[in-house]
Amino acid sequence: MTKVNICGIDFKNPVIAASGTFGFGEEFSKYFDVSRLGGISSKGLTLNPKEGNDGARVFEVTGGMMNSVGLQNPGVKEFIKKELPKMKKIDTVCIVNLGGSCEDDYLRGMELLENTDADMIELNISCPNVKHGGMAFGIKSEVAYNVVSQVRKVCTKPLMVKLSPNAEDIVDMAVKCEEAGADAISLVNTFKGMAIDIKKKKPIFDNISAGLSGRAIKPIALRMVYEVCKNVSVPVVGMGGIYTAEDAIEFIMAGAFAVQVGTANFIKPDICIDIINGIEKFLDEEGIKHIENIRGIL
Repeated sequence: MTKVNICGIDFKNPVIAASGTFGFGEEFSKYFDVSRLGGISSKGLTLNPKEGNDGARVFEVTGGMMNSVGLQNPGVKEFIKKELPKMKKIDTVCIVNLGGSCEDDYLRGMELLENTDADMIELNISCPNVKHGGMAFGIKSEVAYNVVSQVRKVCTKPLMVKLSPNAEDIVDMAVKCEEAGADAISLVNTFKGMAIDIKKKKPIFDNISAGLSGRAIKPIALRMVYEVCKNVSVPVVGMGGIYTAEDAIEFIMAGAFAVQVGTANFIKPDICIDIINGIEKFLDEEGIKHIENIRGIL
């Protein structure tokens, strides 16, 4: 009823834990049986270990949260050695999220991951490109096309590219990534925002801006997913403010093959199970035999 296939990989259901909100999966195992998830997208990895940003990292706002974690992670080699084996023990699809600060970082990281049993790669192009003034790879379509096409040359695994909503043209970005060899598209990452401490008279975050996620972004994320689904032929995974089964079903009706749940995990650690159960209940009550029957139904 809820099984979906993306890039030749079977997911038992369309609910995936989003990168950066679920660690490497094991962290949530004390709250629920994480093998019930359709998949897990790992914490964002970079070639070398990163300590992350200084100062405040998370700040609650109306309708969501802001974060400036800075991709703190153990690095690809340490992940492969210590974390990937534990992820693979979980009976669900293992998606590895890979970022980088320059093209070479992406390529070297991908070369290392290529020789592992990870099921799928999610390429995070929201990272700042240090060789081009810090502008994210995912802002300009031609820059994204270049990095995706280069990674494609060394990646034989299913390659999903995660798009930033801050792109100059999200639809053109998706089309260019497909042309560059992406097997799937996921969107959206966080929106660029800002918060100010009026008592201290300075920004909350040391980096001034930070990523906004949560319920507040859902209507915009949903619109972007709908538009991208209408313009690409590869599977799309939607995310952005999904807290309920109804939210997830909206994204699927907009054309998404699956959804990722992120910020909601911080509010209720087992919320993905609520969403999975809610989707199953909806299909049963509506007499819908399979979730594919409502995908892109609009």
